[in-house]
Amino acid sequence: MLKIHNSLSRSEQTFVPLDPPRVRMYVCGMTVYDYCHLGHARVMIVFDVVQRWLRASGYQVTYARNITDIDDKIIRRAAESGEPVPALTERFIRYMDEDAAALGVQKPDFEPRATRHVAEMLEMIKRLEERGLAYRSESGDVNFAVRKFPGYGKLSGKSLEDLRAGERVEVDESKRDPLDFVLWKRAKEGEPFWQSPWGNGRPGWHIECSAMSTKLLGTHFDIHGGGQDLQFPHHENEIAQSEGASGQRFVNYWMHNGFVQLQDEKMSKSTGNFAAIRELLKRHDPEVVRFFVVRAHYRSPLNYSDHHLEDTRHALARLYTALKGAPLDAVPPDWDEIHGRRFREAMDNDFNTPEAVAVLFDLANEVNRTRSTALARQLRALGGLLGLLGRESEAFLRAGTGLGEGISDARIGALIDERNEARRAKNFRRADEIRDKLFRLGIALEDGPRGTTWRRA
Repeated sequence: MLKIHNSLSRSEQTFVPLDPPRVRMYVCGMTVYDYCHLGHARVMIVFDVVQRWLRASGYQVTYARNITDIDDKIIRRAAESGEPVPALTERFIRYMDEDAAALGVQKPDFEPRATRHVAEMLEMIKRLEERGLAYRSESGDVNFAVRKFPGYGKLSGKSLEDLRAGERVEVDESKRDPLDFVLWKRAKEGEPFWQSPWGNGRPGWHIECSAMSTKLLGTHFDIHGGGQDLQFPHHENEIAQSEGASGQRFVNYWMHNGFVQLQDEKMSKSTGNFAAIRELLKRHDPEVVRFFVVRAHYRSPLNYSDHHLEDTRHALARLYTALKGAPLDAVPPDWDEIHGRRFREAMDNDFNTPEAVAVLFDLANEVNRTRSTALARQLRALGGLLGLLGRESEAFLRAGTGLGEGISDARIGALIDERNEARRAKNFRRADEIRDKLFRLGIALEDGPRGTTWRRA
């Protein structure tokens, strides 16, 4: 049975859906004011693998991942670029979709945008006010009264005594308590606004996910996910808002993926310490980037460097080499076969993709040893559950990056033909010169029963 590490209980728990075989999952998505970076890619890929595995396990999944298209950073960036907020956000949503598609990330069932669900946010704030959990401050903002919600801190493990104003909590003298957080922001001159019972303004960041998730999935659903940095305060505040408004439990299983680090620091747009996905894809095959994320357990830190991605490319090439000549037709995995059983055991153990990938390499070794078409199909089928190995082997092996990019396929073919002529003439010195020349250009030749093939080394 599937076990998930639940951030709420801080332990692995057997997954029991509320309404089997239905599973409802919400993941906090991107704030669209800049290009997505590798940290965002990790969120997208991790929960893409989660939903793929849930579906492969027979569950009927409803997957929602939101888009934050209004907040302070977006407003500032639009002002800097001299364009309307909707134009800015539409542009970066398009870039995000392009990046996700390149990385093999399947579209969620729902992608709610904050600006299209303001009415639901206002209704939730109204209920919180009626229950005595929200109040309008002297500044005109509407805030959540943290100390009036029992159990605040249960997700992050923080007590109210441990919390201090300034520790990822906004400081506002008009608040009754420095720990209180904003639900509705009073409009400032020149900013976008919506009408509300508390005057013109716009929603705070935390309320949007509470309102959109309950709108799409109900007041109580199965899985809520996101990056580790969202555990506090964002997800903590979501619990307080949602449970405060509904009076019932919000989410059963909370999942958080680990940070991506660049030069030993957390990757973050706000600090400028990030690697944009589209810049990475100029240097690395998108499937290599996906494999780099999948090879690590989703809860562990992930250290980025071009060197690590190059190592990942060589590892993925080993899997594709085992698939040379194998059919591309899609077949379901054979769960009775030993590698299939091991793969399922790994994925059912809190989505243990490193162990699942180890099974793929063991299976690739068997394919190389036996040249079994059935095992090759199994390798491709299991890899497909991770969003991998869906291409013709030669297409991947010839699509590498680096030195080999500077020489065309036609030129490579011509040099191979010249080398074959030299070998037939027993001019082995010339044949070796051509092989060495191609190798210096990043092209590796492989001689086999079917002739000479090549790949970008």
